[in-house]
Amino acid sequence: MLLSRRSMLRNTAGAIVAAAATNRTLIPALAVAPTHATLFAGLDAKIEAAMAKYHIPGVAVGVFYNGREYVRGYGVTNVEYPVAIDGDTLFRIGSVTKTFTGTSIMRLVGQGKLDLDAPVRTYLPSLALADPSVTARVTVRQLLNHSAGWLGDDYANYGRGDDALSRFVAGMQYLPQLTPLGQILAYNNAAVDLAGRVVEAVTDSPYETAVAKLVLDPLGLTHSGFFTDALIGYNIAGSHTIKDSKPVVDPASWAFPRSLDATGGLISSARDQLRYARFQLSDAMAAMRSNPGPGGTLTMEVDGVCVTWWQRRTAEGVPVFQHMGSWGGQNSDLLFVPSRNFAMVILTNSTTGPMLIGAIDRSGWALHHFAGLHDPPAVPKMLSSAQLAPYEGRYKGWIVPPDGTPEKITELAVELRAANGGLRATGDLELNLAFYRGDYLLTTDAQGSVKRSDFVRAADGRIAWLRDGGRIYQRQG
Repeated sequence: MLLSRRSMLRNTAGAIVAAAATNRTLIPALAVAPTHATLFAGLDAKIEAAMAKYHIPGVAVGVFYNGREYVRGYGVTNVEYPVAIDGDTLFRIGSVTKTFTGTSIMRLVGQGKLDLDAPVRTYLPSLALADPSVTARVTVRQLLNHSAGWLGDDYANYGRGDDALSRFVAGMQYLPQLTPLGQILAYNNAAVDLAGRVVEAVTDSPYETAVAKLVLDPLGLTHSGFFTDALIGYNIAGSHTIKDSKPVVDPASWAFPRSLDATGGLISSARDQLRYARFQLSDAMAAMRSNPGPGGTLTMEVDGVCVTWWQRRTAEGVPVFQHMGSWGGQNSDLLFVPSRNFAMVILTNSTTGPMLIGAIDRSGWALHHFAGLHDPPAVPKMLSSAQLAPYEGRYKGWIVPPDGTPEKITELAVELRAANGGLRATGDLELNLAFYRGDYLLTTDAQGSVKRSDFVRAADGRIAWLRDGGRIYQRQG
């Protein structure tokens, strides 16, 4: 979720591939009752089939179900120097890190040091954003529920020093306000980075140190951290891309800007992530999963985002709390259902990881089999040219790439035209879009991956934005 859609499409080109090595290691865990054997055998088969289909070298999974833990590793860390993956193998978890920022914020709230609904300027008096009105009014909660409204895909790199995050925040004055404050869900990495800077200000320590003291150490997450040099000796899953239908190690993609640590920099294991998920299931964290902001889509339908947790919509009306992450061939997914006492984490080490996560989770397979829940129905409909006309046209997006600066924003261009009873997107998004309910769509990319997207209307009822992967693309004219 950190990468722009353009980058994701580029990284996953050619991802539909054939067989991969699936050397599997069973990690010691609590015994699975015989009545569960078929269910977990089905999970194993589903993972191994997706690994083969999408050439994913390694996967780690953790499940908490009916009071028992199930942790397994599949395949290898690195196709050049293969080591079996286990429950303690380390992966980058990408944007799931946002929930650690949110959890740190909640710990500070519990200590009486921070108020979710206070203006951010309460803690950062010198904050300057592009819109002075938003600068004065934006709250900590709005940073964490993706309703702040300014350009969120700012990946500028400010070096490895302890001042990386403060320098990043100083550059946010150049990020344009795209939607009204607090009214529209628009995925915002930069806003969560700003929340990380709030953590620094309140604790008077670097973000990474604060998260360790507030979350990692108290929960005993011994296989988690932000800096590889502090994790020497642990088994680390290498990043892979796909070339000529084969996984290839891509060492350069492991690098991560320290200025983005609050939004996606944590390195962790399946066992640690499952321990963290079980903590999130507790009543003590109920406030973190309350009061969701505006709803819409984030690859799936959501009722809104709470304190960093997506509240996934289900046909039964039972809330599921979730976050996904993606960075440089490392892809992750964490979800939990408090009312079912169920949690699952998936970690992968290939650019095609989202395809496996899609098959296990985004498709609804895991929710159906483990929690008896289903996504809202989505049956594509054929619309007439007249019905499609209000959605057609040019749309614009924005991004600050890792080698760029916020003073020079890169624009993304997308064109939508009617095609086969739906829409076809060309340009920086290459998608087929099929309506299934109102302004909601099933979008299919060049690799055949399907997600849910939607259009957002302005106050006057006109189509104003396309929301894809949570990103906002503004309709031009």
